Amino acid sequence: MAHIVENQLFAAAQAIEQQLDQEIDRLDSFDSDDLKALREKRIQEMKKLNNKKQEWLRNGHGTYSELADEKEFFEVSKKSPNIVCHFYRDSSERSRIVDMHLKILAAKHIEAKFCKVNAEKTPFLTQRLRIKVLPTIALVKDSKTKDFIVGFTDLGNCDDFSTEMLEWRIAHSGAIEYKGDLMQPPDVKRKPFINRAQKTIRGGYDSDDSDIDLDD
Repeated sequence: MAHIVENQLFAAAQAIEQQLDQEIDRLDSFDSDDLKALREKRIQEMKKLNNKKQEWLRNGHGTYSELADEKEFFEVSKKSPNIVCHFYRDSSERSRIVDMHLKILAAKHIEAKFCKVNAEKTPFLTQRLRIKVLPTIALVKDSKTKDFIVGFTDLGNCDDFSTEMLEWRIAHSGAIEYKGDLMQPPDVKRKPFINRAQKTIRGGYDSDDSDIDLDD
């Protein structure tokens, strides 16, 4: 596993370096003083971004990992201001669906730390964040909890939502960079489940019957 992670980090670092070299080569073609100043400014911006990306990779960004306990969560939060954290339970089939999508998004959005924690092993953190339904994804932006994705209600009330749909929903918190249209969900053509009985979870959350109430 460690070897795989090292290969992923090496490949990501190579891609970043290649992008920087290509940008420098492009800007090298400028001649005038104004363009030279623009070139230097752009190079400095690219180097700054490159250093930031390298720091993200060193802090475990780019991979989807499980945190052992609350202590590890708080350690991660000190290093990573933007976090996408999945609270799960082993018996939840929907949590495995979330795992599949977040693994893909973690590799795409290295600007945020993607991780998961077992809610039953982190009672203090779960209660502090008032998490009542699993799966729940906590979205942290600039070291502040901005939003929660509770169950699949915001994802079309279906289990076959796309990775792009989850990416779009996460992006509303600002925890990841998003180039699409936040006003238009990617899965608008998908038909959500209708006329399904809903249950209200104590604490104000609504969820469908496939989600798990922590008080059960």
